[in-house]
Amino acid sequence: MQIRRLSTRDADFDSQLSHVLAFEENADEQLEATVAAILKDVRQRGDAAVLEYTARFDRLPLANAAAMELPKEELRVAFETLPTEQRAALEAAALRVTSYHQKQVQASWSYTDEDGTLLGQQVTPLDRVGLYVPGGKAAYPSSVLMNALPAKVAGVAELIMVVPTPDGIKNQLVLAAAYLSGVDRVFTIGGAQAVAALAYGTATIPKVDKIVGPGNAYVASAKRRVFGTCGIDMVAGPSEILVICDGQTNPDWIAMDLFSQAEHDELAQAILISPDAAFLEAVAASANRLLDQMPRKDIIRTALENRGALIHVADLDEACRISNRIAPEHLELSVEAPQDYLPKLKHAGAIFMGRYTSESLGDYCAGPNHVLPTSGTARFSSPLGVYDFQKRSSLIQVSPKGAQKLGDIAATLAFGEGLQAHAQSALYRKG
Repeated sequence: MQIRRLSTRDADFDSQLSHVLAFEENADEQLEATVAAILKDVRQRGDAAVLEYTARFDRLPLANAAAMELPKEELRVAFETLPTEQRAALEAAALRVTSYHQKQVQASWSYTDEDGTLLGQQVTPLDRVGLYVPGGKAAYPSSVLMNALPAKVAGVAELIMVVPTPDGIKNQLVLAAAYLSGVDRVFTIGGAQAVAALAYGTATIPKVDKIVGPGNAYVASAKRRVFGTCGIDMVAGPSEILVICDGQTNPDWIAMDLFSQAEHDELAQAILISPDAAFLEAVAASANRLLDQMPRKDIIRTALENRGALIHVADLDEACRISNRIAPEHLELSVEAPQDYLPKLKHAGAIFMGRYTSESLGDYCAGPNHVLPTSGTARFSSPLGVYDFQKRSSLIQVSPKGAQKLGDIAATLAFGEGLQAHAQSALYRKG
């Protein structure tokens, strides 16, 4: 396996790095047309269309619309019959994720100014949220926890989960996670048709205010198209990891950390930056030695050869500057005294500090959310959190005294904009 080597000393380093980072999701016209047609059909025909697509794409003919929903008893049984070790791990992860997100809850606030006018902000949860969970070969109970628990902490009244069950095969861990997370209703549907059902509502599936959760290209396209009808979390690109290391961490550890994201899919990106050239070669040697042990070795190899890089820098300060340019989804800061470098790091979805903090712990049980901005969007986006399930309303209660002063200010600006009714509305209250 040959991983690309870069050095900031190279005259064409900037263009080489840009080439490595370049990622444009090719627009598949046929896919987009298919998704558009599915959304339109579900919007017009509701349950009947969802049932037809479920039978066609998931090979799951259902007798009627009611059969799309799983009984809550089935979720409880799935949880209670889990093997002891799995159940304990799921509970421990849920506890940590919940505890972390409870710190994010935003409270309403207000103050009264010198004229007796009250100003503030009222924070309220969304009424109903839809959670898309992949099914079939890709079954992720961790996604259930990371999407459902912050919503519940935020106070969302109703959480609707959709999960495809191709050929009727259900994943026990996913259903158990739904039960543990307090998901209210679960429907065994997936794909663009599930997104459409959540966005528009059907006779059986309620319309939601926001859709969160990962999915394939059809799901991502559908989420983009329904945005505005309802909210969405984000449209995520391939997984990414950037490791900054001073050369003192076990190279096998770092190689496996790179593998942990490269194994997601062939478009995943894994980059290592270090001022120690010998360490970069040691990690490359570890990667080649460990690769054959990986069940997903072909995917890892393709990802590392096509979108991976080992970057030699002058020092760790330069490494931080390059990291800010990349704005990675996951940033491992595998150095001595990692907190010393935090002020220099502005853009990253999540920062994993120290030699013992593998990115994989964040995926499952550390506590912070694993739904993170990708493709450089960490420059302006944040991890999924409680705040994504709350909204804010401004509060304004003007006192009689305040109306005198504010009326003149507003009227002057309104007249300047040529909006007479605005001005008079403010002036009428001056008395």
